[in-house]
Amino acid sequence: MFNFFKRNKSDISKTTDKQVFYDEKNALVIYFKCSKCGEKFRSYLRKGYDFITDYDTGEYKINKEYIGSNCFNRIHLSATFDRNYKLKEYTLENGEVINKEEWEEKS
Repeated sequence: MFNFFKRNKSDISKTTDKQVFYDEKNALVIYFKCSKCGEKFRSYLRKGYDFITDYDTGEYKINKEYIGSNCFNRIHLSATFDRNYKLKEYTLENGEVINKEEWEEKS
């Protein structure tokens, strides 16, 4: 018999084992570092303001570029979320995702 309460695992959970976006009140937070110089970043993405709505599919999209103070390497974040801000896919060019604990170790 089909189980309606069974939780479906998304494809993103198969590709990465660490949490990428953290939900904080009315924002999603991502922690990452520059792949060239290792500078750490924390970015707050406010729901309803920073996201682009795709009215055809009902998805939310984000496209951001970051440049640090240590080097001029451009870090490009592109992500797609469903209507409930659940991550569907993302790419982070010239950067590496880190977890919240790694960012807090910042000196």
